[in-house]
Amino acid sequence: MNEIVNCPRCNELYAKNAFRDVCPKCSRSEEELYQKAYTFLRKRENRAATMERLVEVTGATEGMIHNWIRKGRLQPAQFPNLGYPCDRCGTIIQKGKLCASCVEEIEKGLQKHEREQAFSQVREEQHQQTYLGRRKD
Repeated sequence: MNEIVNCPRCNELYAKNAFRDVCPKCSRSEEELYQKAYTFLRKRENRAATMERLVEVTGATEGMIHNWIRKGRLQPAQFPNLGYPCDRCGTIIQKGKLCASCVEEIEKGLQKHEREQAFSQVREEQHQQTYLGRRKD
């Protein structure tokens, strides 16, 4: 069942569904902005446009453009100066959720954790093998 919520853009009530995060009126205006942006970028001389230029020409927000790229509606391979922020650090990327440096940092952290776990396990095994006895004097 659809939930009745306020539109985050215009604050009107609408029935939220899985396909839209905004009301139908805002969705239509967003779609018009997308068409304007896509038409602008399709021209050969505009394919290398920056995010700032695209925002200036179309009136769309950077957040809208980031969402269009994330959803695959705008392909960074065709428009090399467009991207969206890394979920962790905010660096502009063109695919995935994390930039290469964040992925590398996370992998290093996982490797360190695995080494520490292995070391702890070896120490635990060694501790179980030794026993303390009474000393006879």
